[in-house]
Amino acid sequence: MYVLLRVIVKEFLQLRQDRTSLPLIFVAPVVQLVVFGFAVNTDVNRVPLLLVDQDRSAASRELASSFSAGEQFELVGAAYDAREIDRWLVDGRAQVALVIGTGFGSAMASGRSPRVQLIADGSDASATTVALGYAAGVVGEATAERLRERLALLLDETAERTGRRPRPPGQVEMRTRVWYNPDLRSQLYYVPAVLAMILMTMTMLLSAMSVVREKEIGTMEQISVTPIQPWQLLVGKLFPSAVIGLVQMLLVTALAVWGFGVPLRGSFLLLLVLTQLFLFNTLGLGLLVSTLVRTQQQAMMLTTFALMVPMIYLSGLIFPIENMPALIQAVTYAVPARYYAVILRGIFLKGSGWPELWSQGLVLAGMGLALLAISVLRFRKSLD
Repeated sequence: MYVLLRVIVKEFLQLRQDRTSLPLIFVAPVVQLVVFGFAVNTDVNRVPLLLVDQDRSAASRELASSFSAGEQFELVGAAYDAREIDRWLVDGRAQVALVIGTGFGSAMASGRSPRVQLIADGSDASATTVALGYAAGVVGEATAERLRERLALLLDETAERTGRRPRPPGQVEMRTRVWYNPDLRSQLYYVPAVLAMILMTMTMLLSAMSVVREKEIGTMEQISVTPIQPWQLLVGKLFPSAVIGLVQMLLVTALAVWGFGVPLRGSFLLLLVLTQLFLFNTLGLGLLVSTLVRTQQQAMMLTTFALMVPMIYLSGLIFPIENMPALIQAVTYAVPARYYAVILRGIFLKGSGWPELWSQGLVLAGMGLALLAISVLRFRKSLD
Protein backbone atom coordinates (compact mmCIF):
# COMPACT_ATOMS: atom_id res chain seq x y z
CA MET A 1 0.00 0.00 0.00
CA TYR A 2 2.89 2.35 0.75
CA VAL A 3 4.29 1.81 -2.75
CA LEU A 4 0.89 2.53 -4.28
CA LEU A 5 0.58 5.77 -2.34
CA ARG A 6 4.04 6.83 -3.48
CA VAL A 7 3.06 6.30 -7.12
CA ILE A 8 -0.17 8.28 -6.66
CA VAL A 9 1.68 11.13 -4.95
CA LYS A 10 4.28 11.11 -7.73
CA GLU A 11 1.56 11.45 -10.39
CA PHE A 12 -0.11 14.34 -8.59
CA LEU A 13 3.25 16.08 -8.21
CA GLN A 14 3.92 15.71 -11.94
CA LEU A 15 0.53 17.27 -12.69
CA ARG A 16 1.24 20.11 -10.31
CA GLN A 17 4.58 20.83 -11.95
CA ASP A 18 2.97 21.04 -15.39
CA ARG A 19 1.86 24.67 -15.14
CA THR A 20 0.51 24.67 -18.70
CA SER A 21 -1.70 21.57 -18.69
CA LEU A 22 -3.06 21.83 -15.16
CA PRO A 23 -5.05 25.06 -15.70
CA LEU A 24 -6.36 23.73 -19.02
CA ILE A 25 -7.73 20.66 -17.28
CA PHE A 26 -10.18 22.83 -15.38
CA VAL A 27 -10.54 25.80 -17.75
CA ALA A 28 -11.31 23.71 -20.85
CA PRO A 29 -14.51 22.20 -19.39
CA VAL A 30 -15.85 25.66 -18.58
CA VAL A 31 -15.06 26.93 -22.09
CA GLN A 32 -16.64 23.89 -23.74
CA LEU A 33 -19.75 24.19 -21.62
CA VAL A 34 -20.14 27.90 -22.41
CA VAL A 35 -19.65 27.30 -26.14
CA PHE A 36 -22.11 24.43 -26.32
CA GLY A 37 -24.56 26.06 -23.95
CA PHE A 38 -24.82 29.35 -25.81
CA ALA A 39 -23.51 28.81 -29.35
CA VAL A 40 -24.92 25.37 -30.15
CA ASN A 41 -28.62 26.12 -30.37
CA THR A 42 -30.94 24.25 -32.71
CA ASP A 43 -34.02 26.24 -31.71
CA VAL A 44 -35.41 27.81 -34.89
CA ASN A 45 -37.12 31.16 -34.36
CA ARG A 46 -37.70 34.27 -36.47
CA VAL A 47 -37.12 32.53 -39.79
CA PRO A 48 -36.53 35.24 -42.46
CA LEU A 49 -39.58 35.17 -44.76
CA LEU A 50 -39.97 36.79 -48.19
CA LEU A 51 -43.58 37.44 -49.21
CA VAL A 52 -44.48 37.22 -52.89
CA ASP A 53 -48.14 38.27 -52.96
CA GLN A 54 -49.32 38.20 -56.56
CA ASP A 55 -53.01 38.33 -55.60
CA ARG A 56 -52.99 41.34 -53.26
CA SER A 57 -56.42 40.56 -51.91
CA ALA A 58 -57.82 40.71 -48.40
CA ALA A 59 -57.52 36.93 -48.14
CA SER A 60 -53.86 36.93 -49.20
CA ARG A 61 -53.04 39.70 -46.74
CA GLU A 62 -54.79 37.75 -44.00
CA LEU A 63 -52.69 34.67 -44.76
CA ALA A 64 -49.50 36.74 -44.80
CA SER A 65 -50.37 38.27 -41.44
CA SER A 66 -50.81 34.75 -40.04
CA PHE A 67 -47.15 34.08 -40.84
CA SER A 68 -45.85 37.33 -39.34
CA ALA A 69 -48.07 37.24 -36.24
CA GLY A 70 -46.11 34.56 -34.38
CA GLU A 71 -42.47 34.23 -33.39
CA GLN A 72 -41.66 31.53 -35.93
CA PHE A 73 -41.32 33.82 -38.96
CA GLU A 74 -40.05 37.34 -39.53
CA LEU A 75 -41.23 39.15 -42.65
CA VAL A 76 -38.04 40.64 -44.10
CA GLY A 77 -39.30 41.78 -47.49
CA ALA A 78 -41.97 41.64 -50.16
CA ALA A 79 -41.79 41.10 -53.90
CA TYR A 80 -44.28 40.76 -56.72
CA ASP A 81 -42.15 38.91 -59.25
CA ALA A 82 -41.28 35.32 -58.33
CA ARG A 83 -37.97 35.68 -60.20
CA GLU A 84 -36.67 37.79 -57.32
CA ILE A 85 -36.83 34.82 -54.95
CA ASP A 86 -33.50 33.39 -56.10
CA ARG A 87 -31.67 36.62 -55.33
CA TRP A 88 -33.14 36.82 -51.83
CA LEU A 89 -32.28 33.20 -51.01
CA VAL A 90 -28.79 33.29 -52.51
CA ASP A 91 -27.63 36.34 -50.56
CA GLY A 92 -29.15 34.94 -47.36
CA ARG A 93 -31.61 37.72 -46.68
CA ALA A 94 -34.47 35.21 -46.68
CA GLN A 95 -34.62 31.53 -45.84
CA VAL A 96 -38.12 30.83 -47.11
CA ALA A 97 -40.40 32.55 -49.61
CA LEU A 98 -44.19 32.42 -49.48
CA VAL A 99 -45.74 32.71 -52.96
CA ILE A 100 -49.45 33.52 -53.10
CA GLY A 101 -50.62 33.28 -56.70
CA THR A 102 -53.28 35.30 -58.45
CA GLY A 103 -56.83 34.15 -57.88
CA PHE A 104 -56.19 33.17 -54.27
CA GLY A 105 -58.84 35.49 -52.83
CA SER A 106 -61.53 34.60 -55.39
CA ALA A 107 -60.89 30.89 -54.88
CA MET A 108 -61.27 31.26 -51.13
CA ALA A 109 -64.49 33.26 -51.56
CA SER A 110 -66.01 30.63 -53.87
CA GLY A 111 -65.18 27.76 -51.53
CA ARG A 112 -62.47 26.25 -53.72
CA SER A 113 -59.05 25.20 -52.40
CA PRO A 114 -56.37 27.60 -53.63
CA ARG A 115 -52.72 26.66 -53.56
CA VAL A 116 -49.83 28.56 -52.10
CA GLN A 117 -46.17 27.77 -52.64
CA LEU A 118 -43.41 27.82 -50.05
CA ILE A 119 -39.88 27.91 -51.46
CA ALA A 120 -37.15 27.15 -48.93
CA ASP A 121 -33.36 27.30 -48.84
CA GLY A 122 -32.31 23.65 -48.53
CA SER A 123 -28.64 24.38 -47.87
CA ASP A 124 -29.47 24.36 -44.15
CA ALA A 125 -31.51 21.18 -44.07
CA SER A 126 -32.12 21.11 -40.33
CA ALA A 127 -33.44 24.64 -39.98
CA THR A 128 -35.41 24.38 -43.22
CA THR A 129 -37.15 21.20 -42.07
CA VAL A 130 -38.28 22.96 -38.90
CA ALA A 131 -39.36 26.03 -40.88
CA LEU A 132 -41.46 23.91 -43.25
CA GLY A 133 -43.13 22.33 -40.25
CA TYR A 134 -43.89 25.78 -38.87
CA ALA A 135 -45.34 26.85 -42.23
CA ALA A 136 -47.54 23.78 -42.47
CA GLY A 137 -48.89 24.56 -39.02
CA VAL A 138 -49.61 28.20 -39.89
CA VAL A 139 -51.40 27.27 -43.12
CA GLY A 140 -53.33 24.51 -41.39
CA GLU A 141 -54.49 26.84 -38.62
CA ALA A 142 -55.46 29.54 -41.14
CA THR A 143 -57.40 26.99 -43.18
CA ALA A 144 -59.15 25.63 -40.11
CA GLU A 145 -60.15 29.13 -39.03
CA ARG A 146 -61.51 29.81 -42.51
CA LEU A 147 -63.50 26.57 -42.43
CA ARG A 148 -64.94 27.44 -39.04
CA GLU A 149 -66.07 30.81 -40.34
CA ARG A 150 -67.64 29.26 -43.44
CA LEU A 151 -69.34 26.57 -41.37
CA ALA A 152 -70.80 29.19 -39.05
CA LEU A 153 -72.10 31.10 -42.08
CA LEU A 154 -73.73 27.99 -43.53
CA LEU A 155 -75.35 27.19 -40.20
CA ASP A 156 -76.76 30.72 -39.99
CA GLU A 157 -78.18 30.43 -43.52
CA THR A 158 -79.74 27.07 -42.68
CA ALA A 159 -81.26 28.50 -39.51
CA GLU A 160 -82.81 31.37 -41.48
CA ARG A 161 -84.39 28.98 -44.00
CA THR A 162 -85.62 26.30 -41.63
CA GLY A 163 -86.05 28.23 -38.42
CA ARG A 164 -83.86 25.72 -36.61
CA ARG A 165 -80.11 25.89 -36.27
CA PRO A 166 -78.50 22.46 -36.81
CA ARG A 167 -75.79 21.27 -34.49
CA PRO A 168 -72.30 21.66 -35.98
CA PRO A 169 -70.32 18.47 -36.54
CA GLY A 170 -67.88 17.49 -33.82
CA GLN A 171 -64.23 18.40 -34.27
CA VAL A 172 -61.15 16.62 -33.03
CA GLU A 173 -59.17 18.84 -30.69
CA MET A 174 -55.60 17.75 -29.99
CA ARG A 175 -53.96 19.11 -26.86
CA THR A 176 -50.21 18.73 -26.86
CA ARG A 177 -48.19 18.47 -23.68
CA VAL A 178 -44.41 18.07 -23.62
CA TRP A 179 -42.88 16.39 -20.59
CA TYR A 180 -39.36 16.83 -19.17
CA ASN A 181 -38.55 19.77 -21.47
CA PRO A 182 -41.77 21.78 -21.87
CA ASP A 183 -40.14 24.69 -23.69
CA LEU A 184 -38.15 22.36 -25.98
CA ARG A 185 -34.92 24.16 -25.09
CA SER A 186 -32.01 22.69 -27.00
CA GLN A 187 -29.71 23.62 -24.08
CA LEU A 188 -31.33 20.93 -21.96
CA TYR A 189 -30.39 18.42 -24.67
CA TYR A 190 -26.82 19.51 -25.34
CA VAL A 191 -25.49 20.67 -21.97
CA PRO A 192 -25.58 17.16 -20.39
CA ALA A 193 -23.80 15.90 -23.51
CA VAL A 194 -20.91 18.26 -22.77
CA LEU A 195 -20.33 16.46 -19.48
CA ALA A 196 -19.87 13.14 -21.27
CA MET A 197 -17.57 14.66 -23.90
CA ILE A 198 -15.40 16.38 -21.31
CA LEU A 199 -15.02 13.26 -19.18
CA MET A 200 -14.29 11.15 -22.24
CA THR A 201 -11.72 13.58 -23.64
CA MET A 202 -9.80 14.38 -20.48
CA THR A 203 -9.68 10.98 -18.81
CA MET A 204 -8.72 9.10 -21.97
CA LEU A 205 -5.96 11.55 -22.81
CA LEU A 206 -4.61 11.81 -19.27
CA SER A 207 -4.54 8.06 -18.67
CA ALA A 208 -2.88 7.38 -22.02
CA MET A 209 -0.33 10.16 -21.71
CA SER A 210 0.66 9.33 -18.12
CA VAL A 211 1.83 5.86 -19.13
CA VAL A 212 3.34 6.83 -22.48
CA ARG A 213 5.28 9.63 -20.80
CA GLU A 214 7.27 7.03 -18.86
CA LYS A 215 8.08 5.20 -22.10
CA GLU A 216 9.10 8.38 -23.87
CA ILE A 217 11.54 9.58 -21.21
CA GLY A 218 12.90 6.07 -20.65
CA THR A 219 11.80 5.54 -17.04
CA MET A 220 9.46 2.63 -17.80
CA GLU A 221 12.43 0.26 -18.07
CA GLN A 222 13.68 1.46 -14.70
CA ILE A 223 10.24 0.99 -13.13
CA SER A 224 9.94 -2.54 -14.52
CA VAL A 225 12.98 -3.72 -12.53
CA THR A 226 11.74 -2.26 -9.23
CA PRO A 227 9.73 -4.32 -6.70
CA ILE A 228 6.53 -2.50 -7.66
CA GLN A 229 3.72 -4.74 -8.88
CA PRO A 230 2.15 -3.97 -12.30
CA TRP A 231 -1.29 -3.45 -10.75
CA GLN A 232 0.16 -0.95 -8.29
CA LEU A 233 1.72 1.00 -11.13
CA LEU A 234 -1.53 1.00 -13.12
CA VAL A 235 -3.73 2.03 -10.21
CA GLY A 236 -1.27 4.74 -9.28
CA LYS A 237 -1.27 6.03 -12.85
CA LEU A 238 -5.04 5.90 -13.33
CA PHE A 239 -6.15 7.17 -9.92
CA PRO A 240 -5.25 10.86 -10.55
CA SER A 241 -7.10 10.76 -13.89
CA ALA A 242 -10.17 9.35 -12.14
CA VAL A 243 -10.01 12.07 -9.48
CA ILE A 244 -9.68 14.79 -12.13
CA GLY A 245 -12.64 13.31 -14.01
CA LEU A 246 -14.71 13.37 -10.84
CA VAL A 247 -13.78 17.00 -10.12
CA GLN A 248 -14.65 17.97 -13.69
CA MET A 249 -17.97 16.19 -13.37
CA LEU A 250 -18.79 18.16 -10.21
CA LEU A 251 -17.72 21.44 -11.85
CA VAL A 252 -19.72 20.91 -15.05
CA THR A 253 -22.78 19.71 -13.15
CA ALA A 254 -22.73 22.81 -10.95
CA LEU A 255 -22.41 25.11 -13.97
CA ALA A 256 -25.14 23.25 -15.85
CA VAL A 257 -27.61 23.48 -12.98
CA TRP A 258 -26.90 26.99 -11.72
CA GLY A 259 -25.54 28.59 -14.88
CA PHE A 260 -27.81 27.18 -17.59
CA GLY A 261 -30.86 26.16 -15.58
CA VAL A 262 -30.59 22.48 -16.46
CA PRO A 263 -32.70 20.61 -13.91
CA LEU A 264 -31.18 17.75 -11.92
CA ARG A 265 -34.36 15.79 -11.21
CA GLY A 266 -32.74 12.48 -10.32
CA SER A 267 -30.38 11.26 -7.63
CA PHE A 268 -27.01 12.99 -7.54
CA LEU A 269 -25.54 9.98 -5.74
CA LEU A 270 -26.69 7.68 -8.54
CA LEU A 271 -25.11 10.07 -11.05
CA LEU A 272 -21.80 9.83 -9.18
CA VAL A 273 -21.89 6.03 -9.11
CA LEU A 274 -22.77 5.61 -12.78
CA THR A 275 -20.20 8.24 -13.74
CA GLN A 276 -17.53 6.13 -12.07
CA LEU A 277 -18.62 3.17 -14.19
CA PHE A 278 -18.26 5.33 -17.29
CA LEU A 279 -14.80 6.41 -16.13
CA PHE A 280 -13.79 2.73 -15.93
CA ASN A 281 -14.39 2.58 -19.68
CA THR A 282 -12.59 5.78 -20.60
CA LEU A 283 -9.62 4.97 -18.37
CA GLY A 284 -9.47 1.47 -19.83
CA LEU A 285 -9.47 2.86 -23.37
CA GLY A 286 -6.74 5.32 -22.48
CA LEU A 287 -4.64 2.55 -20.95
CA LEU A 288 -5.21 0.40 -24.03
CA VAL A 289 -3.96 3.23 -26.24
CA SER A 290 -0.84 3.53 -24.09
CA THR A 291 0.04 -0.11 -24.85
CA LEU A 292 -0.19 0.49 -28.61
CA VAL A 293 2.00 3.58 -29.00
CA ARG A 294 5.42 4.77 -27.86
CA THR A 295 5.18 8.57 -27.93
CA GLN A 296 2.79 11.12 -26.45
CA GLN A 297 2.11 12.55 -29.90
CA GLN A 298 1.02 9.14 -31.16
CA ALA A 299 -1.16 8.69 -28.09
CA MET A 300 -2.85 12.04 -28.65
CA MET A 301 -3.48 11.38 -32.34
CA LEU A 302 -4.83 7.86 -31.78
CA THR A 303 -7.01 8.89 -28.85
CA THR A 304 -8.44 11.95 -30.58
CA PHE A 305 -9.08 10.79 -34.12
CA ALA A 306 -9.49 7.03 -33.79
CA LEU A 307 -11.52 6.94 -30.58
CA MET A 308 -12.98 10.22 -29.32
CA VAL A 309 -14.35 11.65 -32.57
CA PRO A 310 -16.13 8.43 -33.66
CA MET A 311 -17.42 7.87 -30.13
CA ILE A 312 -18.92 11.36 -29.97
CA TYR A 313 -20.64 10.89 -33.34
CA LEU A 314 -21.93 7.40 -32.52
CA SER A 315 -22.96 7.96 -28.91
CA GLY A 316 -26.22 9.80 -29.48
CA LEU A 317 -24.88 12.79 -27.56
CA ILE A 318 -25.32 15.08 -30.57
CA PHE A 319 -26.95 13.09 -33.37
CA PRO A 320 -29.95 10.81 -32.67
CA ILE A 321 -29.03 7.16 -33.07
CA GLU A 322 -32.50 6.41 -34.47
CA ASN A 323 -31.67 8.45 -37.59
CA MET A 324 -28.54 6.41 -38.38
CA PRO A 325 -28.44 3.45 -40.81
CA ALA A 326 -29.12 0.03 -39.29
CA LEU A 327 -25.48 -1.07 -39.58
CA ILE A 328 -24.21 2.05 -37.81
CA GLN A 329 -26.86 1.64 -35.11
CA ALA A 330 -25.49 -1.84 -34.44
CA VAL A 331 -21.97 -0.42 -34.08
CA THR A 332 -23.15 2.11 -31.49
CA TYR A 333 -23.81 -0.69 -28.99
CA ALA A 334 -20.04 -0.99 -28.59
CA VAL A 335 -19.68 2.69 -27.64
CA PRO A 336 -19.72 3.28 -23.85
CA ALA A 337 -20.85 6.88 -24.27
CA ARG A 338 -24.12 5.63 -25.79
CA TYR A 339 -25.18 4.24 -22.42
CA TYR A 340 -23.84 7.21 -20.50
CA ALA A 341 -25.89 9.56 -22.69
CA VAL A 342 -29.05 7.71 -21.65
CA ILE A 343 -27.96 7.93 -18.01
CA LEU A 344 -27.25 11.67 -18.14
CA ARG A 345 -30.49 12.68 -19.83
CA GLY A 346 -32.45 10.25 -17.72
CA ILE A 347 -31.13 11.57 -14.39
CA PHE A 348 -31.00 15.25 -15.35
CA LEU A 349 -34.25 15.64 -17.29
CA LYS A 350 -36.51 12.69 -16.44
CA GLY A 351 -35.55 11.99 -12.85
CA SER A 352 -34.78 8.36 -13.72
CA GLY A 353 -33.55 6.08 -10.96
CA TRP A 354 -31.84 2.73 -10.66
CA PRO A 355 -34.94 0.74 -11.82
CA GLU A 356 -34.79 2.58 -15.17
CA LEU A 357 -31.00 2.76 -15.56
CA TRP A 358 -29.76 -0.55 -14.17
CA SER A 359 -29.28 -2.04 -17.65
CA GLN A 360 -27.07 0.87 -18.77
CA GLY A 361 -25.07 0.62 -15.55
CA LEU A 362 -24.65 -3.13 -15.97
CA VAL A 363 -23.39 -2.74 -19.54
CA LEU A 364 -20.94 -0.02 -18.51
CA ALA A 365 -19.64 -2.17 -15.67
CA GLY A 366 -19.15 -5.17 -17.96
CA MET A 367 -17.50 -3.15 -20.73
CA GLY A 368 -15.29 -1.33 -18.24
CA LEU A 369 -14.06 -4.54 -16.62
CA ALA A 370 -13.39 -6.07 -20.04
CA LEU A 371 -11.45 -3.03 -21.25
CA LEU A 372 -9.41 -2.81 -18.07
CA ALA A 373 -8.66 -6.54 -18.17
CA ILE A 374 -7.49 -6.40 -21.79
CA SER A 375 -5.45 -3.27 -21.10
CA VAL A 376 -3.81 -4.77 -18.00
CA LEU A 377 -2.87 -7.95 -19.87
CA ARG A 378 -1.32 -5.96 -22.70
CA PHE A 379 0.45 -3.73 -20.21
CA ARG A 380 1.92 -6.70 -18.33
CA LYS A 381 3.05 -8.17 -21.64
CA SER A 382 4.73 -4.90 -22.60
CA LEU A 383 6.58 -4.85 -19.27
CA ASP A 384 7.78 -8.40 -19.79
